Amino acid sequence: MLNFSPSCERNQGYILTELEQLFAPVTRVLELGSLSGQHALHFASGLPHLSWQPSDLAENVPALTENIRHGAIDNCLVPIALDVTLAGDWPKQQYDGIFTANTLHIMSWPSVVQMFDYLPKVCRPGTLLTIYGPFKYQGAYTSDSNANFQRWLQDRDPQSGIRDFEQVDRLARQQGFELVSDIQMPANNQLISWRKQG
Repeated sequence: MLNFSPSCERNQGYILTELEQLFAPVTRVLELGSLSGQHALHFASGLPHLSWQPSDLAENVPALTENIRHGAIDNCLVPIALDVTLAGDWPKQQYDGIFTANTLHIMSWPSVVQMFDYLPKVCRPGTLLTIYGPFKYQGAYTSDSNANFQRWLQDRDPQSGIRDFEQVDRLARQQGFELVSDIQMPANNQLISWRKQG
């Protein structure tokens, strides 16, 4: 598999267990930052009642498309190019589920802000936004390993970093989303969901 991620392989089973409940009423999911498509294929296979739309930056789409084609899961759609910081890149249709994993700490904070600014374009009242990854709470890391991960991230790219839950929650609320759940996951990660209000 192109761009294979060992961490995706380790965490996808735990995430799917939670998504089986969270996404039970969902029919169409847009995934932001699919990269290898491992999550897309695993979740689409485990949630056959919905359609899963993978997306990523244009330069990552050829490899992603090949992986999705090879995976051959009927309800996992052909990937689309999407830069979350560009208004014109967002799909015209709306979804009742948005999912992204391990992206917020890779993006710059201004890019995270832009992502939330544009999210309402693809949401309707009731859309569930679910984000997986590491978070800080009131400025504190949830583990020593996350503090070490933060140092590694910032050495690699000073604009990246583990985000504060309170700041992300504020962005979500500014765009009309209300917190639904914050689930502690293995390996010091969280699975946080917000619902778009009417």
